[in-house]
Amino acid sequence: MITFALSIALLVGGYFLYSKHLEKIMDIDPNRPTPAVKMSDGIDYVPMSWWRVLLIQFLNIAGLGPIFGAIAGAMWGPVAFLWITLGTIFGGAVHDYFSGMLSVKHDGKSITEIIGIYMGKFSKQIMRIFTIVLLILVGVVFISGPAGLLAGMTPSTLDFNFWVWVIFIYYILATLMPIDKIIGKIYPLFGFSLLFMAISLIIALIVKGYHLPELTLGNFKNFHHESSSFPIFPMMFITIACGAISGFHATQSPLMARCLKNEKEGRKVFYGAMVIEAIVALVWAAISMSFFGGLRELNEVMVAQNGNAAWVVNEVSISLLGKFGALLAILGVVAAPITSGDTAFRSARLTVADLLKTSQKPIKNRMIITIPLFAIGFILTRINFDIIWRYFAWANQTLATVVLWTITIFLWQKKKNKSYLITLLPAIFMTSVVTTYIALAPEGFTLAKSISYPIGIFFSLLTLSLFIYYTRKHSSRRISD
Repeated sequence: MITFALSIALLVGGYFLYSKHLEKIMDIDPNRPTPAVKMSDGIDYVPMSWWRVLLIQFLNIAGLGPIFGAIAGAMWGPVAFLWITLGTIFGGAVHDYFSGMLSVKHDGKSITEIIGIYMGKFSKQIMRIFTIVLLILVGVVFISGPAGLLAGMTPSTLDFNFWVWVIFIYYILATLMPIDKIIGKIYPLFGFSLLFMAISLIIALIVKGYHLPELTLGNFKNFHHESSSFPIFPMMFITIACGAISGFHATQSPLMARCLKNEKEGRKVFYGAMVIEAIVALVWAAISMSFFGGLRELNEVMVAQNGNAAWVVNEVSISLLGKFGALLAILGVVAAPITSGDTAFRSARLTVADLLKTSQKPIKNRMIITIPLFAIGFILTRINFDIIWRYFAWANQTLATVVLWTITIFLWQKKKNKSYLITLLPAIFMTSVVTTYIALAPEGFTLAKSISYPIGIFFSLLTLSLFIYYTRKHSSRRISD
C-alpha cells in the first residue's frame, strides 16, 4: 500500500511542480490568441471550456492502454509501479504537454506537420505514412477490444460481429460530425464513468482487505512466468505504453489544441490528462497484482486465459463491486477504447487532409477521406487481436520516440539553459527501448539478447551523435530568448 500511495503522491507532485517548470520553458502567453479563437470553423477549431477539453483529452488518450496494458504489465511485478510513475512524470506527460503546446504554437497542426517543421520534409513524409498506419491500428484495436467486452455482457445473438458494426457506425458519425456535436457532449460523461470505475475498484480492494504488493530491494526483479523470454527491458516498457508514455497521445493532442481558449489551459489539459491516465494504470496494476492472491497467481490466470485482460476486468469488477457496480465499471472500460478509437480515425482523417491539403469544412471532403480509412480498418478487424495489439504497441512507442526527438530539437532551438535535456534523456532511453524490442521480440527479428541489447545501445548512440551533429551544423538557427 505504501508503494501505491507514494506513486500517487509523486504523480500529483509532478503535476503541481514539474509541469509548472515546463510551462515556463514554453513561454506561455495568456494574451496570445489560440487557434480555436483565431481559426474557429465550427468543425475542428471550436473553443470549449478547459474542463471539458481535459475530459475529452483524457478519454482520447486513455483507450485500453492504461487498463489492458497495466494488467499485462503487472505480470512483471511491482517494478511496473516505478515505470508508470517515473515514466509519466519525466516522459509521457512531458511528451504530451510539449506536443500539445507545439500544436497550439503552430495553429493546431497535426503532429506529422510539426515533425516536418523541426526534423525536415523527409521525416515528415515518412511519419505521415507511419502515423496514419498507427492511427488505423489504434482504431482497429479499439473496435475489437470493446466489441469483445460487449459481446460477453449481452445475449449470444448480439455477438462480436454485431458490436463491431455498431461501433463502426458510431466511429463514422464521430469522425464526420463537428467535434462539439458528439465528442464534446458525451465524452465528459464517459470521463466521469471511467474515473468512477477506477476509484470504486481501488476503494473496494482496500476495504475488502486485499494486500497491495510493495516495491522493495527483495522483489525488484522479474516475476513474469517466462522471464527469460520476456525481460523487463524492453518488454515491460512496450507493454505498459499508454500508462507511462504513448506516441498515440501526440496524435490526439492537436485535436484539443484546436479547442483551447487560453494557452494557460495547456498544462491542465495535456500534462494533467496524462497524470490522470497514469493513476488509472496504477489502479489496474495494483488490482492485478493483489486480486488473485499474488504475482504467481496472476501469471497463472493470464496463461490460463491466453492473456485475455478483458476476462480479468470482468472477473475483478463483478467480485469487487457486484453485478450492478460491475456493469458501471465495465461500461467505463468499454467507453475508454471507444472514445479513443473514434478520435484515432478523426486524427487519421485530419492527417490525410494535411497531406492532401484538403479543406475539411465541406462534408464531401470529409467523406472522401473517411470511407477508405474505415474500409481498411474493417479488413484489419478480421486479423487476430493479439497480433494487432503487439504491432500497435511497438509502433506507438516508436512514434513517441520520434516526437521526443522533435521536441528536443525545438527546445535546443529555444536556447534556454539547456532545457532540451528534459526530453533528450527520455528520447535516448526510448530509442534503446524500441530498437531493442524489435530486434528481440517474436513479432520482430527474434534475435538473441546478446545481439539485441548491443543493437539498442548502438542506435541510442547513433541518434545522439546525429543530434550533436545537427546542433553543430544549425547553431545559427537557434531562437534567442
